[in-house]
Amino acid sequence: MLRRAILTASLATAAALAAEPPVTFLRDVAPILNKVGCTSGTCHGAAKGKNGFKLSLRGYDPQFDYEALLYDLSGRRFNRADPARSLMLAKPTQQVAHGGGQRFDQNSDYYKIIYNWISQGVPFGDPAKDSVTDLQVEPKEIFMPKPGESVTAKVVARFGDGQTRDVTREAVIESNTPDVAKVDGAAQVSGERIGEATLLVRYQGKFAAMPVTVLNPKPGFAWSPLPQYNYIDQKIDAKLQRLKIQPSPVVDDATFLRRASLDLTGRIPTPGEVRAFLADAAPSRQKRSRMIDRLIASPAYVDHWTVKWGDLLQSNRKYLGDKGVYEMREWIHDSIASNKPYDRMVRELLTARGSSYDNPAANYFRVTRDAKPTMEKTTQVFLGVRMVCTQCHDHPFERWTQNQYYQMSAFFAGVGLRAGYEVGEEIVFDERSGFEMKHPKDGHVVAAQFLVPVSGGAKATGTTASLADWIVSRDNPFFAKAIANRIWSYFFGKGIIDPVDDIRASNPPSNAALLDALTKDVIEHNFDLQYLMRTIANSRAYQASIEVNEWNARDRDNFSHAVPRRLAAEELMDAVSSAAGVRPNFPETPEDTSA
Repeated sequence: MLRRAILTASLATAAALAAEPPVTFLRDVAPILNKVGCTSGTCHGAAKGKNGFKLSLRGYDPQFDYEALLYDLSGRRFNRADPARSLMLAKPTQQVAHGGGQRFDQNSDYYKIIYNWISQGVPFGDPAKDSVTDLQVEPKEIFMPKPGESVTAKVVARFGDGQTRDVTREAVIESNTPDVAKVDGAAQVSGERIGEATLLVRYQGKFAAMPVTVLNPKPGFAWSPLPQYNYIDQKIDAKLQRLKIQPSPVVDDATFLRRASLDLTGRIPTPGEVRAFLADAAPSRQKRSRMIDRLIASPAYVDHWTVKWGDLLQSNRKYLGDKGVYEMREWIHDSIASNKPYDRMVRELLTARGSSYDNPAANYFRVTRDAKPTMEKTTQVFLGVRMVCTQCHDHPFERWTQNQYYQMSAFFAGVGLRAGYEVGEEIVFDERSGFEMKHPKDGHVVAAQFLVPVSGGAKATGTTASLADWIVSRDNPFFAKAIANRIWSYFFGKGIIDPVDDIRASNPPSNAALLDALTKDVIEHNFDLQYLMRTIANSRAYQASIEVNEWNARDRDNFSHAVPRRLAAEELMDAVSSAAGVRPNFPETPEDTSA
Protein backbone atom coordinates (compact mmCIF):
# COMPACT_ATOMS: atom_id res chain seq x y z
CA MET A 1 0.00 0.00 0.00
CA LEU A 2 2.83 2.38 0.96
CA ARG A 3 4.72 1.52 -2.23
CA ARG A 4 1.61 2.25 -4.28
CA ALA A 5 1.22 5.66 -2.55
CA ILE A 6 4.85 6.53 -3.17
CA LEU A 7 4.58 5.44 -6.79
CA THR A 8 1.39 7.45 -7.24
CA ALA A 9 3.03 10.54 -5.73
CA SER A 10 6.10 10.09 -7.91
CA LEU A 11 3.98 9.76 -11.03
CA ALA A 12 1.98 12.85 -10.05
CA THR A 13 5.19 14.82 -9.51
CA ALA A 14 6.60 13.62 -12.83
CA ALA A 15 3.37 14.57 -14.58
CA ALA A 16 3.43 18.02 -12.98
CA LEU A 17 7.03 18.58 -14.03
CA ALA A 18 6.27 17.40 -17.55
CA ALA A 19 3.49 19.97 -17.73
CA GLU A 20 5.85 22.81 -16.85
CA PRO A 21 7.74 24.45 -19.73
CA PRO A 22 11.47 23.72 -19.83
CA VAL A 23 13.54 26.15 -17.79
CA THR A 24 17.24 26.85 -18.39
CA PHE A 25 19.77 28.94 -16.54
CA LEU A 26 20.71 30.99 -19.59
CA ARG A 27 17.24 31.93 -20.74
CA ASP A 28 15.25 32.02 -17.50
CA VAL A 29 17.26 32.04 -14.28
CA ALA A 30 20.23 34.31 -15.02
CA PRO A 31 17.95 37.28 -15.86
CA ILE A 32 16.26 36.88 -12.46
CA LEU A 33 19.58 36.95 -10.61
CA ASN A 34 20.51 40.13 -12.46
CA LYS A 35 17.16 41.79 -11.90
CA VAL A 36 16.92 41.16 -8.14
CA GLY A 37 20.48 42.42 -7.62
CA CYS A 38 22.42 39.24 -6.86
CA THR A 39 25.06 40.12 -9.47
CA SER A 40 25.28 43.82 -8.62
CA GLY A 41 28.51 45.46 -7.52
CA THR A 42 27.20 45.82 -3.97
CA CYS A 43 26.29 42.15 -3.69
CA HIS A 44 27.84 38.95 -5.04
CA GLY A 45 29.00 40.75 -8.20
CA ALA A 46 31.57 42.69 -6.17
CA ALA A 47 35.24 42.13 -7.01
CA LYS A 48 35.64 39.83 -4.01
CA GLY A 49 32.05 38.64 -3.86
CA LYS A 50 29.91 38.83 -0.74
CA ASN A 51 30.09 36.60 2.33
CA GLY A 52 32.36 34.15 0.56
CA PHE A 53 30.26 33.76 -2.59
CA LYS A 54 31.04 35.48 -5.89
CA LEU A 55 29.12 35.93 -9.14
CA SER A 56 30.18 37.85 -12.25
CA LEU A 57 29.39 41.56 -12.25
CA ARG A 58 25.91 42.12 -13.74
CA GLY A 59 25.97 38.52 -14.94
CA TYR A 60 28.45 39.16 -17.75
CA ASP A 61 29.77 35.57 -17.49
CA PRO A 62 26.78 33.15 -17.23
CA GLN A 63 29.01 30.08 -17.38
CA PHE A 64 31.00 31.27 -14.36
CA ASP A 65 27.81 32.06 -12.43
CA TYR A 66 26.29 28.68 -13.24
CA GLU A 67 29.36 26.80 -12.08
CA ALA A 68 29.61 28.92 -8.93
CA LEU A 69 26.00 28.08 -8.03
CA LEU A 70 26.40 24.44 -8.94
CA TYR A 71 29.72 23.58 -7.28
CA ASP A 72 30.21 26.10 -4.46
CA LEU A 73 29.45 24.57 -1.03
CA SER A 74 29.63 21.18 -2.77
CA GLY A 75 26.36 21.87 -4.55
CA ARG A 76 24.40 22.45 -1.33
CA ARG A 77 22.53 25.41 -2.80
CA PHE A 78 20.24 22.92 -4.53
CA ASN A 79 18.01 20.20 -3.11
CA ARG A 80 16.74 18.30 -6.13
CA ALA A 81 14.72 15.93 -3.98
CA ASP A 82 12.92 18.85 -2.31
CA PRO A 83 13.51 22.03 -4.35
CA ALA A 84 11.65 24.21 -1.83
CA ARG A 85 14.39 23.53 0.71
CA SER A 86 17.16 24.68 -1.63
CA LEU A 87 19.27 27.52 -0.27
CA MET A 88 18.85 29.28 -3.61
CA LEU A 89 15.15 29.65 -2.77
CA ALA A 90 15.27 29.77 1.02
CA LYS A 91 17.73 32.68 1.26
CA PRO A 92 16.21 35.23 -1.15
CA THR A 93 12.76 34.55 0.38
CA GLN A 94 14.18 35.02 3.90
CA GLN A 95 13.24 31.53 5.05
CA VAL A 96 16.92 31.35 5.99
CA ALA A 97 18.88 34.38 7.19
CA HIS A 98 20.16 36.34 4.21
CA GLY A 99 22.38 39.42 4.40
CA GLY A 100 20.86 40.77 1.21
CA GLY A 101 17.34 40.74 2.62
CA GLN A 102 14.25 39.47 0.83
CA ARG A 103 14.62 39.59 -2.95
CA PHE A 104 11.27 37.94 -3.85
CA ASP A 105 8.51 36.05 -2.06
CA GLN A 106 7.29 32.45 -2.30
CA ASN A 107 4.24 33.37 -4.36
CA SER A 108 6.20 35.23 -7.01
CA ASP A 109 6.84 34.12 -10.58
CA TYR A 110 10.55 34.29 -9.90
CA TYR A 111 10.21 31.71 -7.13
CA LYS A 112 8.24 29.39 -9.38
CA ILE A 113 10.74 29.67 -12.23
CA ILE A 114 13.72 28.81 -10.01
CA TYR A 115 11.73 26.03 -8.31
CA ASN A 116 10.94 24.45 -11.68
CA TRP A 117 14.53 24.87 -12.83
CA ILE A 118 15.81 22.96 -9.81
CA SER A 119 13.11 20.33 -10.27
CA GLN A 120 14.19 19.85 -13.87
CA GLY A 121 17.81 19.20 -12.89
CA VAL A 122 19.27 22.73 -13.12
CA PRO A 123 20.04 22.63 -16.87
CA PHE A 124 22.41 25.30 -18.17
CA GLY A 125 20.82 25.54 -21.61
CA ASP A 126 22.18 25.75 -25.14
CA PRO A 127 24.12 29.00 -25.75
CA ALA A 128 23.27 28.81 -29.44
CA LYS A 129 19.54 28.73 -28.68
CA ASP A 130 19.07 30.35 -25.26
CA SER A 131 21.34 33.39 -25.56
CA VAL A 132 19.85 36.77 -26.46
CA THR A 133 20.77 37.87 -29.98
CA ASP A 134 18.79 41.10 -30.22
CA LEU A 135 16.91 43.57 -28.06
CA GLN A 136 14.02 45.70 -29.32
CA VAL A 137 12.29 48.55 -27.51
CA GLU A 138 8.81 49.93 -28.08
CA PRO A 139 8.18 52.68 -28.89
CA LYS A 140 11.38 53.45 -30.79
CA GLU A 141 11.16 57.05 -29.60
CA ILE A 142 9.01 58.78 -27.00
CA PHE A 143 7.71 62.22 -27.94
CA MET A 144 5.70 64.04 -25.25
CA PRO A 145 3.86 67.28 -26.09
CA LYS A 146 4.35 68.61 -22.55
CA PRO A 147 5.71 67.70 -19.10
CA GLY A 148 3.45 65.48 -17.01
CA GLU A 149 2.76 62.97 -19.80
CA SER A 150 3.59 59.28 -19.35
CA VAL A 151 4.24 56.33 -21.64
CA THR A 152 4.85 52.66 -20.88
CA ALA A 153 7.95 51.18 -22.47
CA LYS A 154 8.21 47.60 -23.68
CA VAL A 155 11.34 45.49 -24.13
CA VAL A 156 11.37 42.38 -26.33
CA ALA A 157 14.30 39.95 -26.51
CA ARG A 158 15.02 37.66 -29.44
CA PHE A 159 16.86 34.43 -28.69
CA GLY A 160 19.17 32.30 -30.80
CA ASP A 161 16.39 29.90 -31.73
CA GLY A 162 14.32 32.77 -33.15
CA GLN A 163 11.80 32.92 -30.30
CA THR A 164 10.90 36.27 -28.74
CA ARG A 165 9.85 37.18 -25.23
CA ASP A 166 8.60 40.28 -23.44
CA VAL A 167 11.37 40.93 -20.91
CA THR A 168 10.28 44.37 -19.77
CA ARG A 169 10.05 43.29 -16.14
CA GLU A 170 13.54 41.74 -16.07
CA ALA A 171 15.29 44.40 -18.18
CA VAL A 172 17.13 47.23 -16.49
CA ILE A 173 15.82 50.57 -17.75
CA GLU A 174 17.50 53.77 -16.62
CA SER A 175 17.25 57.40 -17.67
CA ASN A 176 20.43 59.35 -18.35
CA THR A 177 18.60 62.55 -17.33
CA PRO A 178 16.02 61.68 -14.66
CA ASP A 179 14.98 65.29 -14.13
CA VAL A 180 13.75 65.33 -17.76
CA ALA A 181 12.33 61.82 -17.98
CA LYS A 182 12.20 59.29 -15.17
CA VAL A 183 11.23 55.63 -15.35
CA ASP A 184 9.81 53.43 -12.59
CA GLY A 185 9.98 49.69 -11.95
CA ALA A 186 6.95 49.08 -14.16
CA ALA A 187 8.66 50.75 -17.15
CA GLN A 188 6.37 53.77 -16.85
CA VAL A 189 8.19 56.76 -18.37
CA SER A 190 7.19 60.17 -17.04
CA GLY A 191 8.08 63.53 -18.57
CA GLU A 192 9.32 65.78 -15.76
CA ARG A 193 10.38 68.95 -17.56
CA ILE A 194 11.12 70.31 -21.02
CA GLY A 195 14.20 68.72 -22.56
CA GLU A 196 15.69 65.53 -23.95
CA ALA A 197 16.77 62.31 -22.29
CA THR A 198 17.70 58.79 -23.29
CA LEU A 199 16.47 55.59 -21.69
CA LEU A 200 19.25 53.04 -21.45
CA VAL A 201 17.95 49.47 -21.65
CA ARG A 202 20.08 46.51 -20.60
CA TYR A 203 19.23 42.82 -20.67
CA GLN A 204 21.59 39.84 -20.65
CA GLY A 205 24.52 41.61 -22.25
CA LYS A 206 22.45 43.37 -24.89
CA PHE A 207 21.71 47.08 -24.97
CA ALA A 208 19.23 49.44 -26.54
CA ALA A 209 18.48 53.14 -26.29
CA MET A 210 15.15 54.96 -26.38
CA PRO A 211 15.20 58.74 -26.96
CA VAL A 212 12.69 60.78 -24.97
CA THR A 213 11.70 64.34 -25.89
CA VAL A 214 9.49 66.56 -23.75
CA LEU A 215 8.34 69.59 -25.73
CA ASN A 216 7.66 73.10 -24.57
CA PRO A 217 3.84 73.39 -24.26
CA LYS A 218 3.95 77.17 -24.44
CA PRO A 219 1.58 78.38 -27.18
CA GLY A 220 2.55 80.79 -29.94
CA PHE A 221 5.65 79.13 -31.40
CA ALA A 222 6.09 79.90 -35.09
CA TRP A 223 9.26 78.76 -36.84
CA SER A 224 11.14 81.72 -38.29
CA PRO A 225 13.70 80.35 -40.76
CA LEU A 226 17.22 81.79 -40.74
CA PRO A 227 19.71 81.54 -43.62
CA GLN A 228 21.35 78.14 -43.92
CA TYR A 229 25.00 78.39 -44.90
CA ASN A 230 25.66 74.66 -45.40
CA TYR A 231 24.42 71.17 -44.52
CA ILE A 232 25.31 71.69 -40.85
CA ASP A 233 22.61 74.34 -40.53
CA GLN A 234 20.14 72.16 -42.42
CA LYS A 235 20.61 69.23 -40.02
CA ILE A 236 20.48 71.44 -36.93
CA ASP A 237 17.43 73.40 -38.09
CA ALA A 238 15.52 70.23 -38.93
CA LYS A 239 15.76 69.12 -35.31
CA LEU A 240 15.23 72.57 -33.81
CA GLN A 241 12.00 73.06 -35.75
CA ARG A 242 10.76 69.68 -34.55
CA LEU A 243 11.57 70.59 -30.94
CA LYS A 244 10.02 74.07 -31.18
CA ILE A 245 13.35 75.79 -30.62
CA GLN A 246 14.11 79.01 -32.46
CA PRO A 247 17.85 79.48 -33.14
CA SER A 248 19.68 82.69 -32.41
CA PRO A 249 20.93 84.84 -35.32
CA VAL A 250 24.61 85.25 -36.13
CA VAL A 251 26.93 87.56 -34.19
CA ASP A 252 28.35 90.83 -35.47
CA ASP A 253 31.62 90.93 -37.41
CA ALA A 254 33.81 91.93 -34.46
CA THR A 255 32.53 89.10 -32.28
CA PHE A 256 32.92 86.62 -35.12
CA LEU A 257 36.54 87.66 -35.70
CA ARG A 258 37.43 87.20 -32.03
CA ARG A 259 35.70 83.81 -31.85
CA ALA A 260 37.20 82.45 -35.05
CA SER A 261 40.69 83.74 -34.20
CA LEU A 262 40.64 82.07 -30.79
CA ASP A 263 39.24 78.77 -32.07
CA LEU A 264 41.50 78.51 -35.13
CA THR A 265 44.73 80.11 -33.87
CA GLY A 266 44.36 80.37 -30.09
CA ARG A 267 44.96 84.14 -30.23
CA ILE A 268 42.81 87.25 -30.14
CA PRO A 269 43.05 89.54 -33.20
CA THR A 270 45.15 92.67 -32.99
CA PRO A 271 43.43 96.10 -33.04
CA GLY A 272 44.71 96.62 -36.58
CA GLU A 273 43.22 93.31 -37.73
CA VAL A 274 39.88 94.19 -36.18
CA ARG A 275 39.78 97.63 -37.83
CA ALA A 276 40.71 96.20 -41.22
CA PHE A 277 38.07 93.49 -40.99
CA LEU A 278 35.32 95.90 -39.97
CA ALA A 279 36.32 98.34 -42.74
CA ASP A 280 36.03 95.64 -45.42
CA ALA A 281 32.94 96.56 -47.45
CA ALA A 282 32.42 93.03 -48.81
CA PRO A 283 29.26 91.16 -47.75
CA SER A 284 29.65 89.83 -44.23
CA ARG A 285 29.39 86.15 -45.12
CA GLN A 286 31.94 86.53 -47.92
CA LYS A 287 34.57 88.33 -45.85
CA ARG A 288 34.08 85.92 -42.95
CA SER A 289 34.79 82.99 -45.25
CA ARG A 290 37.95 84.71 -46.51
CA MET A 291 39.04 85.34 -42.91
CA ILE A 292 38.55 81.68 -42.02
CA ASP A 293 40.82 80.71 -44.94
CA ARG A 294 43.41 83.30 -43.88
CA LEU A 295 43.44 82.08 -40.29
CA ILE A 296 43.83 78.44 -41.33
CA ALA A 297 46.73 79.41 -43.60
CA SER A 298 48.54 81.30 -40.82
CA PRO A 299 51.55 80.08 -38.78
CA ALA A 300 49.48 80.71 -35.64
CA TYR A 301 47.03 78.03 -36.76
CA VAL A 302 49.85 75.51 -37.00
CA ASP A 303 51.21 76.43 -33.58
CA HIS A 304 47.76 76.28 -31.95
CA TRP A 305 46.85 72.85 -33.25
CA THR A 306 50.34 71.54 -32.57
CA VAL A 307 49.72 72.30 -28.89
CA LYS A 308 46.31 70.62 -28.98
CA TRP A 309 47.61 67.43 -30.58
CA GLY A 310 50.64 67.42 -28.31
CA ASP A 311 48.32 67.44 -25.30
CA LEU A 312 46.13 64.73 -26.78
CA LEU A 313 49.09 62.46 -27.52
CA GLN A 314 50.61 63.18 -24.06
CA SER A 315 53.79 64.69 -25.45
CA ASN A 316 55.54 66.03 -22.37
CA ARG A 317 58.89 65.89 -20.63
CA LYS A 318 57.69 63.50 -17.95
CA TYR A 319 57.47 60.70 -20.50
CA LEU A 320 59.72 61.75 -23.37
CA GLY A 321 62.44 64.00 -21.93
CA ASP A 322 63.43 67.37 -23.40
CA LYS A 323 64.70 66.15 -26.76
CA GLY A 324 61.91 63.62 -27.13
CA VAL A 325 59.29 66.34 -26.60
CA TYR A 326 61.05 68.62 -29.10
CA GLU A 327 61.24 65.93 -31.79
CA MET A 328 57.63 64.86 -31.23
CA ARG A 329 56.46 68.46 -31.33
CA GLU A 330 58.30 69.04 -34.60
CA TRP A 331 56.69 65.93 -36.12
CA ILE A 332 53.22 67.14 -35.08
CA HIS A 333 54.03 70.67 -36.28
CA ASP A 334 55.12 69.44 -39.71
CA SER A 335 52.02 67.21 -39.94
CA ILE A 336 49.72 70.15 -39.20
CA ALA A 337 51.62 72.54 -41.49
CA SER A 338 51.41 70.15 -44.43
CA ASN A 339 47.77 69.32 -43.66
CA LYS A 340 48.70 65.66 -43.51
CA PRO A 341 45.53 63.56 -43.89
CA TYR A 342 44.38 62.40 -40.47
CA ASP A 343 44.29 58.72 -41.42
CA ARG A 344 47.90 58.89 -42.59
CA MET A 345 48.94 60.66 -39.39
CA VAL A 346 47.38 57.93 -37.23
CA ARG A 347 48.87 55.17 -39.38
CA GLU A 348 52.35 56.68 -38.94
CA LEU A 349 51.91 56.78 -35.16
CA LEU A 350 50.79 53.16 -34.89
CA THR A 351 53.44 51.73 -37.22
CA ALA A 352 56.42 53.84 -36.14
CA ARG A 353 59.56 51.88 -35.33
CA GLY A 354 63.18 52.74 -34.67
CA SER A 355 64.79 55.63 -32.81
CA SER A 356 62.51 57.97 -30.91
CA TYR A 357 64.76 60.79 -32.14
CA ASP A 358 65.10 59.77 -35.80
CA ASN A 359 61.45 58.71 -36.13
CA PRO A 360 59.60 60.94 -33.62
CA ALA A 361 56.22 59.25 -34.17
CA ALA A 362 57.69 56.29 -32.27
CA ASN A 363 57.39 58.38 -29.12
CA TYR A 364 53.72 57.42 -29.15
CA PHE A 365 54.66 54.07 -27.56
CA ARG A 366 56.97 55.58 -24.93
CA VAL A 367 54.15 57.18 -22.94
CA THR A 368 52.10 54.07 -22.13
CA ARG A 369 54.91 51.55 -22.82
CA ASP A 370 52.93 48.35 -22.16
CA ALA A 371 50.41 46.64 -24.42
CA LYS A 372 47.26 47.12 -22.34
CA PRO A 373 47.52 50.86 -21.58
CA THR A 374 48.62 51.47 -25.19
CA MET A 375 45.51 49.71 -26.43
CA GLU A 376 43.33 51.70 -24.04
CA LYS A 377 44.80 55.00 -25.23
CA THR A 378 44.57 54.03 -28.90
CA THR A 379 40.90 53.06 -28.79
CA GLN A 380 39.92 56.03 -26.65
CA VAL A 381 41.78 58.71 -28.64
CA PHE A 382 41.27 57.44 -32.18
CA LEU A 383 37.97 55.53 -31.90
CA GLY A 384 36.24 57.24 -28.99
CA VAL A 385 35.81 53.83 -27.33
CA ARG A 386 36.59 53.31 -23.66
CA MET A 387 37.90 49.81 -23.05
CA VAL A 388 39.37 50.38 -19.59
CA CYS A 389 36.73 48.62 -17.49
CA THR A 390 36.70 45.54 -19.75
CA GLN A 391 40.10 44.54 -18.42
CA CYS A 392 38.32 42.99 -15.44
CA HIS A 393 34.79 42.31 -16.73
CA ASP A 394 32.50 42.88 -19.68
CA HIS A 395 31.51 46.52 -20.22
CA PRO A 396 28.43 47.24 -18.08
CA PHE A 397 26.88 49.66 -20.62
CA GLU A 398 28.19 48.45 -23.96
CA ARG A 399 28.79 45.32 -26.00
CA TRP A 400 32.55 45.16 -25.38
CA THR A 401 33.76 42.10 -23.51
CA GLN A 402 36.77 41.14 -21.44
CA ASN A 403 37.83 38.78 -24.24
CA GLN A 404 37.88 41.70 -26.68
CA TYR A 405 40.05 43.73 -24.32
CA TYR A 406 42.80 41.12 -24.52
CA GLN A 407 42.25 40.47 -28.23
CA MET A 408 42.85 44.16 -28.95
CA SER A 409 45.77 44.35 -26.50
CA ALA A 410 47.40 41.46 -28.35
CA PHE A 411 48.16 43.78 -31.28
CA PHE A 412 50.58 45.71 -29.06
CA ALA A 413 52.05 42.75 -27.18
CA GLY A 414 54.92 42.46 -29.68
CA VAL A 415 55.99 46.11 -29.45
CA GLY A 416 59.24 46.39 -27.47
CA LEU A 417 61.35 49.28 -26.19
CA ARG A 418 65.05 49.38 -25.39
CA ALA A 419 67.60 52.05 -24.65
CA GLY A 420 69.12 53.87 -27.62
CA TYR A 421 72.60 55.20 -28.22
CA GLU A 422 71.95 58.77 -27.10
CA VAL A 423 70.88 60.00 -23.67
CA GLY A 424 67.11 59.68 -23.33
CA GLU A 425 66.74 57.92 -26.68
CA GLU A 426 64.73 54.71 -26.95
CA ILE A 427 64.33 52.25 -29.79
CA VAL A 428 60.88 50.93 -30.61
CA PHE A 429 61.04 47.49 -32.21
CA ASP A 430 59.05 44.32 -32.89
CA GLU A 431 59.67 41.47 -30.46
CA ARG A 432 60.47 38.10 -32.03
CA SER A 433 59.24 35.82 -29.27
CA GLY A 434 57.89 35.67 -25.73
CA PHE A 435 55.33 38.41 -26.18
CA GLU A 436 52.06 36.48 -26.16
CA MET A 437 49.02 38.12 -24.58
CA LYS A 438 47.46 35.77 -22.03
CA HIS A 439 43.94 35.84 -20.67
CA PRO A 440 43.87 36.30 -16.88
CA LYS A 441 40.98 33.90 -16.40
CA ASP A 442 42.71 30.71 -17.50
CA GLY A 443 46.08 31.76 -18.91
CA HIS A 444 45.38 30.81 -22.52
CA VAL A 445 47.15 32.76 -25.28
CA VAL A 446 44.80 35.30 -26.85
CA ALA A 447 44.93 35.87 -30.60
CA ALA A 448 44.67 39.44 -31.89
CA GLN A 449 41.23 40.30 -33.22
CA PHE A 450 39.43 43.51 -34.26
CA LEU A 451 36.54 44.90 -32.22
CA VAL A 452 34.25 44.70 -35.24
CA PRO A 453 34.83 43.31 -38.74
CA VAL A 454 35.17 45.71 -41.66
CA SER A 455 35.11 45.23 -45.38
CA GLY A 456 38.04 46.37 -47.47
CA GLY A 457 40.63 43.74 -46.71
CA ALA A 458 41.90 44.59 -43.20
CA LYS A 459 43.06 41.31 -41.63
CA ALA A 460 44.10 40.77 -38.03
CA THR A 461 47.65 39.46 -38.41
CA GLY A 462 48.62 40.49 -34.90
CA THR A 463 50.79 43.43 -35.95
CA THR A 464 50.16 47.12 -35.31
CA ALA A 465 50.30 47.60 -39.09
CA SER A 466 47.24 45.37 -39.50
CA LEU A 467 45.55 47.20 -36.62
CA ALA A 468 46.30 50.53 -38.31
CA ASP A 469 44.70 49.22 -41.53
CA TRP A 470 41.55 48.41 -39.57
CA ILE A 471 41.45 51.62 -37.53
CA VAL A 472 41.80 54.02 -40.47
CA SER A 473 39.54 52.00 -42.75
CA ARG A 474 36.74 54.02 -44.33
CA ASP A 475 34.41 51.22 -43.23
CA ASN A 476 35.43 51.46 -39.58
CA PRO A 477 32.26 52.69 -37.82
CA PHE A 478 34.22 54.66 -35.20
CA PHE A 479 37.32 56.28 -36.72
CA ALA A 480 35.85 59.05 -38.88
CA LYS A 481 32.96 59.59 -36.48
CA ALA A 482 35.33 60.04 -33.54
CA ILE A 483 37.47 62.72 -35.20
CA ALA A 484 34.44 64.56 -36.62
CA ASN A 485 32.93 64.63 -33.15
CA ARG A 486 36.20 65.69 -31.49
CA ILE A 487 36.86 68.55 -33.92
CA TRP A 488 33.26 69.72 -33.51
CA SER A 489 33.75 69.89 -29.75
CA TYR A 490 36.70 72.27 -30.16
CA PHE A 491 34.42 74.79 -31.88
CA PHE A 492 31.27 74.37 -29.78
CA GLY A 493 32.56 73.45 -26.33
CA LYS A 494 30.95 69.99 -26.37
CA GLY A 495 30.63 67.10 -28.74
CA ILE A 496 27.57 65.90 -30.59
CA ILE A 497 28.40 62.82 -28.54
CA ASP A 498 29.65 63.98 -25.17
CA PRO A 499 32.11 63.13 -23.69
CA VAL A 500 33.86 62.92 -27.05
CA ASP A 501 35.84 59.81 -26.13
CA ASP A 502 32.83 57.78 -24.99
CA ILE A 503 31.04 56.65 -28.14
CA ARG A 504 28.59 53.89 -27.29
CA ALA A 505 24.97 52.94 -27.87
CA SER A 506 24.00 54.07 -24.39
CA ASN A 507 25.51 57.53 -24.99
CA PRO A 508 23.75 58.54 -28.21
CA PRO A 509 24.47 61.69 -30.23
CA SER A 510 22.34 64.76 -29.61
CA ASN A 511 21.86 65.00 -33.38
CA ALA A 512 22.55 61.70 -35.13
CA ALA A 513 21.80 63.07 -38.61
CA LEU A 514 24.33 65.88 -38.13
CA LEU A 515 27.08 63.55 -36.90
CA ASP A 516 26.42 61.12 -39.75
CA ALA A 517 26.69 63.97 -42.28
CA LEU A 518 29.96 65.22 -40.77
CA THR A 519 31.36 61.69 -40.73
CA LYS A 520 30.45 61.15 -44.36
CA ASP A 521 32.03 64.49 -45.30
CA VAL A 522 35.28 63.61 -43.51
CA ILE A 523 35.54 60.33 -45.41
CA GLU A 524 34.63 61.84 -48.78
CA HIS A 525 37.32 64.51 -48.35
CA ASN A 526 40.01 62.00 -47.41
CA PHE A 527 40.29 62.94 -43.73
CA ASP A 528 41.24 66.54 -44.50
CA LEU A 529 40.90 68.23 -41.10
CA GLN A 530 41.40 71.73 -42.46
CA TYR A 531 38.42 71.17 -44.74
CA LEU A 532 36.35 69.95 -41.79
CA MET A 533 37.25 73.00 -39.68
CA ARG A 534 36.53 75.32 -42.58
CA THR A 535 33.09 73.72 -43.04
CA ILE A 536 32.24 74.05 -39.35
CA ALA A 537 33.49 77.63 -39.04
CA ASN A 538 31.50 78.70 -42.12
CA SER A 539 28.21 77.41 -40.71
CA ARG A 540 25.58 79.72 -39.27
CA ALA A 541 25.42 77.50 -36.20
CA TYR A 542 29.06 78.22 -35.37
CA GLN A 543 28.56 81.94 -35.90
CA ALA A 544 25.40 82.10 -33.75
CA SER A 545 25.08 84.61 -30.94
CA ILE A 546 25.17 83.75 -27.25
CA GLU A 547 22.03 85.86 -26.90
CA VAL A 548 18.97 83.63 -26.44
CA ASN A 549 15.25 84.02 -27.08
CA GLU A 550 12.22 82.69 -25.26
CA TRP A 551 12.32 79.45 -27.26
CA ASN A 552 15.99 78.47 -26.97
CA ALA A 553 16.91 79.82 -23.53
CA ARG A 554 16.87 76.32 -22.01
CA ASP A 555 18.62 74.56 -24.86
CA ARG A 556 22.08 73.20 -24.02
CA ASP A 557 22.36 70.29 -26.43
CA ASN A 558 21.11 71.29 -29.87
CA PHE A 559 23.45 74.15 -30.82
CA SER A 560 20.66 76.71 -31.20
CA HIS A 561 22.91 79.40 -29.73
CA ALA A 562 26.53 79.80 -28.74
CA VAL A 563 27.58 79.01 -25.19
CA PRO A 564 30.35 81.03 -23.48
CA ARG A 565 33.55 79.00 -23.11
CA ARG A 566 36.58 79.43 -20.93
CA LEU A 567 39.88 80.17 -22.61
CA ALA A 568 42.61 77.58 -22.35
CA ALA A 569 45.59 78.54 -20.19
CA GLU A 570 47.77 79.25 -23.25
CA GLU A 571 45.03 81.32 -24.90
CA LEU A 572 44.45 83.37 -21.76
CA MET A 573 48.14 84.14 -21.29
CA ASP A 574 48.57 85.19 -24.92
CA ALA A 575 45.39 87.31 -24.78
CA VAL A 576 46.53 89.15 -21.64
CA SER A 577 50.02 89.65 -23.09
CA SER A 578 48.56 91.01 -26.34
CA ALA A 579 46.17 93.35 -24.55
CA ALA A 580 48.97 94.63 -22.30
CA GLY A 581 51.38 95.05 -25.19
CA VAL A 582 54.07 92.83 -23.68
CA ARG A 583 55.64 89.50 -24.56
CA PRO A 584 55.97 86.69 -22.02
CA ASN A 585 59.48 85.66 -21.11
CA PHE A 586 60.05 81.95 -21.65
CA PRO A 587 63.63 80.91 -20.77
CA GLU A 588 65.72 79.28 -23.50
CA THR A 589 63.18 79.97 -26.26
CA PRO A 590 63.10 82.44 -29.17
CA GLU A 591 61.87 85.94 -28.31
CA ASP A 592 58.70 85.63 -30.38
CA THR A 593 57.57 82.45 -28.59
CA SER A 594 53.97 82.57 -27.42
CA ALA A 595 52.24 80.33 -24.92
